[in-house]
Order: sequence, then structure tokens, then C-alpha cells
Amino acid sequence: MNFQKQKRLIILVTATLSCLLLINSNIVFGFGHAIGFGEQPLSKIAIHKALVSLHSSVTVTATPSILGIKGEDTQWVTVDFDFPDPSVDDWVGVFSPANFNSSTCALVNDPKEQIPFICSAPIKYKFANYSNSHYTKTGKASLKFQLINQRADFSFALFSGGLSNPKLVAVSNFISFANPKAPLYPRLAQGKSWDEMTVTWTSGYDINDATPFVEWGPKGKTYVQSPAGTLTFGRNSMCGSPARTVGWRDPGFIHTSFLKNLWPNLVYTYRLGHLLSNGSYIWSKEYSFKSSPYPGQDSLQRVVIFGDMGKAERDGSNEYSDYQPGSLNTTDRLIEDLKNIDIVFHIGDISYANGYISQWDQFTAQVEPIASTVPYMIASGNHERDWPNTGSFYDTTDSGGECGVLAETMFYVPAENRAKFWYATDYGMFRFCIADTEHDWREGSEQYKFIEHCLATVDRQKQPWLIFAAHRVLGYSSDFWYGLEGSFEEPMGRESLQRLWQKYKVDIAFYGHVHNYERTCPIYQNQCVNTEKSHYSGIVNGTIHVVAGGAGSHLSNFSQVTPKWSLYRDYDFGFVKLTAFNHSSLLFEYKKSRDGNVYDSFTISRNYRDVLACVHDGCEATTLAS
Repeated sequence: MNFQKQKRLIILVTATLSCLLLINSNIVFGFGHAIGFGEQPLSKIAIHKALVSLHSSVTVTATPSILGIKGEDTQWVTVDFDFPDPSVDDWVGVFSPANFNSSTCALVNDPKEQIPFICSAPIKYKFANYSNSHYTKTGKASLKFQLINQRADFSFALFSGGLSNPKLVAVSNFISFANPKAPLYPRLAQGKSWDEMTVTWTSGYDINDATPFVEWGPKGKTYVQSPAGTLTFGRNSMCGSPARTVGWRDPGFIHTSFLKNLWPNLVYTYRLGHLLSNGSYIWSKEYSFKSSPYPGQDSLQRVVIFGDMGKAERDGSNEYSDYQPGSLNTTDRLIEDLKNIDIVFHIGDISYANGYISQWDQFTAQVEPIASTVPYMIASGNHERDWPNTGSFYDTTDSGGECGVLAETMFYVPAENRAKFWYATDYGMFRFCIADTEHDWREGSEQYKFIEHCLATVDRQKQPWLIFAAHRVLGYSSDFWYGLEGSFEEPMGRESLQRLWQKYKVDIAFYGHVHNYERTCPIYQNQCVNTEKSHYSGIVNGTIHVVAGGAGSHLSNFSQVTPKWSLYRDYDFGFVKLTAFNHSSLLFEYKKSRDGNVYDSFTISRNYRDVLACVHDGCEATTLAS
């Protein structure tokens, strides 16, 4: 091939690739997730291919047999096993319900298709040699698992053949919590008015078994009881596999109670209750929360914001791929500082269950110390919502077939329609406008109208701190993949919205999706509009954009190009904390999850007249009339 032909070919290939990237940005970001963000550990198990090869000479024993005798909702279990023919890729899976044979499998449509011997994935697993490097020589080992109450019994199965060709060789005795149906894992959330708190929890009690309610009141005062609504869903509510197949697990019953007419800034105690048909009561342990301040109230108010945390296992199971390596550190730092936190926003990619339903229980158990004490507000991300041909803006399979059902049911948000995950919520001097990037946000869309209404209706004299948050980066990020796309944003991200941010003088816009930390200058139309970097005073002139998606999942690489508007970038796990001291003073802190220390910060100091001041494309109309 001559030089001219080679040159034309190179130009053609380059142009074709560029068009593909621009036309179908899902390819870019799907590839980015595949390379940079890892796989759901349970998806590596080819459980539908499992063969049964039980050996009478193999023993697997789990102790204790009854868990939670003193009311605990979590307990450590020891699994001892002896296998005469051990190998390095043997593994032990935890199954719940304990009976996982083919009788529980869904019917197949094709009569020629073989019904699998096992059709449900384990809820967690470990390799047999995890705690004993001599296992392959002795065939004897002992593993410790931390179990949470998940409304069913448990068994432990020993497999040979690795994860890709599993052969079941032995199953343990069945074990169970004393009350597997117990009400557990309360999640607080702001209601639709400032003086309302919602409590959502999970139990094994259907409304035909028991009546759910919350008993609550000011600490030390008379308690009242508020009823709770009950929701659940079935396998047919899932949109695809694995959520509809090997990842399916009965979610139990999700209850939500609305605690209304709260006094501002008052400590309330509460407990979850179920009245059984025989007149007896089932109670949870007692919790407490502090009610929200009145909108505009001048008091110390502290907010934590992050995205993409996911879950991890304290017993080391499921972690061969280190799926969410920063998750537990972030959780632990928040628990340690909980007395200095008033409300939490987890802006998408919540549990990364990706269609393995059991993992939602494990996530709610992990965050229970936080979510039971302060409002835990969530946003929708691609790993909650996206599934082809289901109305999501992105036609990807990132939700694993959940198509939003789990997030919408397991957590309450004060949205008009929880299937459309956008909402506004007020906390004292803050107004939060939470967008849903998995639905269309562009000008003319239903969500665009909501965003403008949310931004336009806040009284900045009473609530000076205006915050926008969404999962995907609708603003600015120098992420590697966004850099390849060329505009350092989610495609079509800011084109429609930057006019609104500027017009209504949004202070800070937060995003997840990209698993790192980055802060921009106050910016409008790709240009820094303020030369200050850490102490903003008076008129700020633009919105500061912050990526806070490094709370747990695999970290994302930055572009080799550092745009002028990028003031601080950190390839590490962390979260953001906002502290409003009063109507004129705000502190921003970025903390690393490893130690909780501050690694980036800035302050905003201004008066009401600075918020009212005219800025470029953000000036109120005037008249020459007197």
C-alpha cells in the first residue's frame, strides 16, 4: 500500500472512530466502566452452570445454629470444613434462603432448555484458602463470615472448580436468626415539608401478618404512634438479568412512616413496631434523630455530600476484585463524625448491587448507623436506573435489570413521582435541587422545568446557599473519558443548564459518576469568572462545580490535560462537607476517607446584596421609569 493510500486510510479510521465516540457516547462510558470500575463480584460466579457432585466424605459445619438470641441484627459465624480432595480454587458460598436446589428455579419457556441445578447466586463467598494457606495440603480450614438478618435462613456450600465451573461438593447445616422477620435498618429522609421526617425500614412482615408503625416522640416526653405504608415487588418487576434470574432474592417488605408537625431542632427518639394478629408486639431497638431547622433559620448547619460509595464486606468476602475499596473507610469516617453531621446526600450509584438484590440489604445494614440518625438523601445513578427500552435516558445495562425499582422502593425521596427521581428539599439556610441524570434534563423537558422552578422559587434572603446536585457530571470534569469526548462533561450536560445556574446564581453544583475529586473555579461558559481560589467574598460571579464521586468505587483516571478551570484534583477516596455558620459564611471541605482530614477547602463570605447583584447573564430586568 503506497503512502497516500495509507494516509487516507488513517484519516478515514480516525474520522470513523471520532464519529462513533460523538454519536454514541454510551460506547465511551460503557468501555470506561468496564476498564476502570470493575465488575460486581457475584457476577463472576457461573452459578447457572453449577453441577452437583456431593461427597459423603466432605463435611461443612456452621456455628452457632441460632443467631441474634439477644436481639442482634448481625453476628459472626464460623464455618469449618474438611475436603479430602482440595484445590486452590475451592470456595464457600453463603446461600439464603438455605434451600437453594432447583425446585426454587423459575420455569423455563423452552422445553429443550435444561433447568439449572442452582438458580440463585450466593449472597457472599470466600475462597476456601482465605484463612489457611495450607488448605490445599490438609483439606481442612475454617472461615468466619459476618451475617446480617435478611429474613431467611442460611447455609454454606463448598464448591470445587472455581467460580467459572462450580461443582457443589457439600452443604452445611442450616442456621437462622431467632426472629428472621424483625424490623431492621431504618433509613431517615426529609419529607415534603420541612417539619416532616420519614422513616423507611425493612421487615419480613406482610400487612396480613402484622400492622407496621413507628412509636416516637421528643426525648423524655410522651410518645405517639404513626402508621406506616408497606411496599414490596416481585421478580416480574425486574427488567432483566441478573435481577430477574440468578440475582433475584425476595426483598421482604419495605415500610415507610411519616412523622409530621415536628418542632425545629428538637431531638426525637423512635422505634419501629409491628402489631401481630395475636395482639403481641415486635419492636426494634430505639433510635434518635434531630429534626430539621425552620427554612431560613440562622444556626450551625452541616451537610455531607458524595457519590458512588457502594458497599463492602467487613469479613473480607466478595472482595477478591476489590470492587468498592473505599466504601468502608467512607462509612466509618461518617460514623466517627456523626455528631457533627446534620444531613447526608448520596448522589447516585448507591449500592452497586447491579441486579443482585441481596446486596441492598447489606448496603442498608452498612449505612444504618448513619441513615438511622440523620436524613440520608439519595439521587439516582446509572447503576440504579439504566436498562434498555425502559425509559432511561441512557440505553445501557448498568442497573443489572433493576431499572430503578430497588432504589425507588428501598429509599424515600420527596419527589412528586419517585420513578422520576428529581426533587427539591430545604434544610435551614440551604436549598437543594436534586436532578436525575438518567432522565432527560435538556431544555423543554419535564425535568428542565422542575430544575428552573426549584432554583427560581428559593428566597435567597432566608436561604442564601443554593446547591444543585446530580449523578452524572452535567457541569465540568477533567475525567479521562470526558477528556476524550472533548468537552469535559457528560455529553449535552451543561449546554441547557448553565444558563439556569448563572441566572439563579447557584453557589455549588455537585456530581458523582466520575470516581475522584475535582473542584473548579467559579465558572461560566468555560471561563473562570473569579480569580480567587480559596476565600471568596462579595460577588462570586459564577457557579463552583465539584466532582465528589470518590466515596468508594474504583477510582477514575484524570485526563492528561488539566484545564485552566480545574483548581484541585485528587485521585483518592473522599467526600465533601459543607458548614453554614450563618447567612453570610459558608465553609467547604474535602476530606479523604482514609483519615478524615481536610485536603482541600474554601470559604464564601458575602451579604444578601451580593446575591442580588447583577452578573453576566444573571441580571434582573430594569426600567427607566421613576
